[in-house]
Amino acid sequence: MAKILLIGNGARENVIAETLKKNNETVLYSYLKAKNPGIVSLSKEFEIGNYNDLQKIKHFAQKTKPDFAVIGPEDPLNSGVVDLLNELGIASVGPTKNLARLETSKSFTRNLLRKYKIEGNPKFEIFNKNNIEDAKKFIDELEQCVIKPDGLTGGKGVKVQGDHFNTKKEALNYCNEVLQTHPAVIVEEKLEGEEFSLQCLTDGKSVIATPPVQDHKRAFVGDKGPNTGGMGSYSCENHLLPFLTKKDVEDGLKITQKVAEAIHKETGQYYKGIMYAGLIVTKNGVKLLEYNARFGDPEAMNVLPLMETGFVDVCKAIISQQLHKIKIKFQKKATVCKYLVPQGYPDNPLKNKKIIVGKIPKNAKMYYASVEQKENDLYATTSRAIACLGIADNLEKAEKIAEETTKSIKGKLFHREDIGTKQLIEKRVMHMKEILKK
Repeated sequence: MAKILLIGNGARENVIAETLKKNNETVLYSYLKAKNPGIVSLSKEFEIGNYNDLQKIKHFAQKTKPDFAVIGPEDPLNSGVVDLLNELGIASVGPTKNLARLETSKSFTRNLLRKYKIEGNPKFEIFNKNNIEDAKKFIDELEQCVIKPDGLTGGKGVKVQGDHFNTKKEALNYCNEVLQTHPAVIVEEKLEGEEFSLQCLTDGKSVIATPPVQDHKRAFVGDKGPNTGGMGSYSCENHLLPFLTKKDVEDGLKITQKVAEAIHKETGQYYKGIMYAGLIVTKNGVKLLEYNARFGDPEAMNVLPLMETGFVDVCKAIISQQLHKIKIKFQKKATVCKYLVPQGYPDNPLKNKKIIVGKIPKNAKMYYASVEQKENDLYATTSRAIACLGIADNLEKAEKIAEETTKSIKGKLFHREDIGTKQLIEKRVMHMKEILKK
């Protein structure tokens, strides 16, 4: 029997809970910020509370006495929940606060790659209030730039020239704006290419990649509208993507393997958990956009349902640094995930509107995100509400299943119908061909 504490309340944690519970011996205890019906239904016991309320988490952990913990979102990692659990003698799949800087501090990660001469960095410089005058000169040297706050922004703080602002003066203004709320700002060259997510499992010594996934940040069909936490994603049955070569994936994995090694050299600590690299294929090879210190949301939904190896065993191997002894296998299936979100999302979402869930199709899965259960009724809060997942032998079938699933859920919701469609994927492939021609 494995007693496991799960921290988190989104669709990502819903799929983590489902994957852990594939082992009949698993007893799940969940600590959530809001009552997610999918997670609660899989848990023996649950507690509602904030992720920075370490006393409440400590009390729940002492009461339930789990064998280990799995940390879903970035906020509890940033609050030092893994450090707290370590003090209680409870190991975690998830890094300590110091190592979670891989995500929580973009400057830490960029400097790490620079110091250890790891390929994948774009041209970049870091500025704070003391040297912000130098930013203008650096911005002028770049053809186009990207501005990133140094710290957590819920996936919405990064601004890209040509998308969010046009002139170099606007770039400088945004740098100054960021410094009102963040200790530093990173200015990077804008990279042209196609992005992909490579979520890796690591015990600090071995690094194993899960199938690559492509996420869709823009709110509306055709990659229009503001950035979101992710409107959906897809993965392919050959564990590549239509614009991706085997070498691209190997190069991405190599970067993460070197970063895991560099983290140990730099801190003396082994990183145990998920290293999720946001990568981009450019005409100059694979580059690193950023790291997350946990599974992606929605990308977790594309890979965990395909995992054939027992996830509980994988978690134990991460904790005991025995990952090299396990052969982690994934089904050769395609997946498409589409998020249903409240009308008006992300800028002005409708709040607390009722959702009715009907019968979902065969080979489909549904994961609850920002929904609240009040007695027997479900309500969408202000963020992404329900993730609909199709799994099939090919992308076309998986997309149809995901799309059909969205129709079985009624409410004041919308989604991106184009995710995983042939038309959008051909657009990605053509874009990549143009980039490589330049």
